[in-house]
Amino acid sequence: MQQFIDTYDFAGKKAIVRVDFNVPLNEKMEITDDTRIRAAIPTLKKVIEKGGAVIVMSHLGRPKGVTEKFSLKHILGRVEELLGAPVKFADDCQAADAQVAALKMGECLVLENLRFYAEEEGKPRGEFATDEEKKAAKAVVKENQKEFVKKLASYADCYINDAFGTAHRAHASTALIADYFPNDKMFGYVMEGEIKAIDHVLKTPEHPVTAIVGGAKVSSKITIIEKLFDAVDNMIIGGGMVYTFKKAQGGQIGRSLCEDDQMQLALDTLKKAEEKGVKIYLSKEVVIADDFSNDANTKICLNSEIPDGWEGMDAAPSTLAMWEEVLMNSKTILWNGPVGVFEIPAFAKGTNRIAEILAKATAENGAFTLVGGGDSVAAVTQMGYANKVSYVSTGGGAMLEYLEGKELPGIAAIRK
Repeated sequence: MQQFIDTYDFAGKKAIVRVDFNVPLNEKMEITDDTRIRAAIPTLKKVIEKGGAVIVMSHLGRPKGVTEKFSLKHILGRVEELLGAPVKFADDCQAADAQVAALKMGECLVLENLRFYAEEEGKPRGEFATDEEKKAAKAVVKENQKEFVKKLASYADCYINDAFGTAHRAHASTALIADYFPNDKMFGYVMEGEIKAIDHVLKTPEHPVTAIVGGAKVSSKITIIEKLFDAVDNMIIGGGMVYTFKKAQGGQIGRSLCEDDQMQLALDTLKKAEEKGVKIYLSKEVVIADDFSNDANTKICLNSEIPDGWEGMDAAPSTLAMWEEVLMNSKTILWNGPVGVFEIPAFAKGTNRIAEILAKATAENGAFTLVGGGDSVAAVTQMGYANKVSYVSTGGGAMLEYLEGKELPGIAAIRK
């Protein structure tokens, strides 16, 4: 039975909380962006304020075993500072019984990086000479995983999943552990907020609804595009994937990014949109460059008239003006993916402009604006608009899979 963090009685209880503290660190092991830590603090504070103690578990990076630079000990100071409560550390998440027993109500214990252990992901590590060897190793890890999960569960009275970014992974700490708390499992505030925001766009939006889908490849976004046709009135398609659509329609795209094997799919997608009454807006005029670099020569042309030797790099001002009109007349907006080569400053202008427009639509029109995806989130954050849109998803891959209609293991484990 699913419980709810606002009504659950944490008094005298220890809660084991799966968070996403996968934050970037520099060479000095200093946190360069603490957004994910700050996002989880309200959930941890709620447990402590209601008389409980918290045992925090997370991953950091993608280590293939115990690796100093991926130790969660590097982030303890920041967690304690933001939480405003004593934070202790267990350097072995499978041997923390004494530290858990000594944990007082109002305190926090952070367990070492879960991915130091192959059992967290349930996959064997290393090289294998044959498929049979790999299969045997996987069976051993899966068997050991049961004890791994059992040990983690033994530390607490209840379980909270607040790591939406890993909700699409059927890992020990995100899906399997929930079975040990059939009547004492719940979502934290991050998970709850993510689910509500995405469900609002997909299930109960105020119309007109516009989705902005950007990125490089049609193949990586086609499922989400087609799923969104059932929810949106307009779809803006930007970024590198535009050129696959334009070439499929007979346009000249120079040496712009194109998936030739996806061209028929692109045409079929446009036809489906028409059948469902969804209006598609592709980048019409684009900024092109003669080199994939910040100091390349640039000019503006139609996306179907790009000369040889040049490639599309960003949405042009006229295209952004057209999109702005659509967005300012929308009541619900979802944005996932950049509309240009965001990693190169000279071609980040279109993506940054979308961030500005969404902040404006939120403030002036009361539009519900949901932003998700690495570069989209980076744009609203760098522009100082993270608090000026309705919701910024930290989910990444999890958000995409949820938008595609897939059942996420981390969510299903709480709800069942």
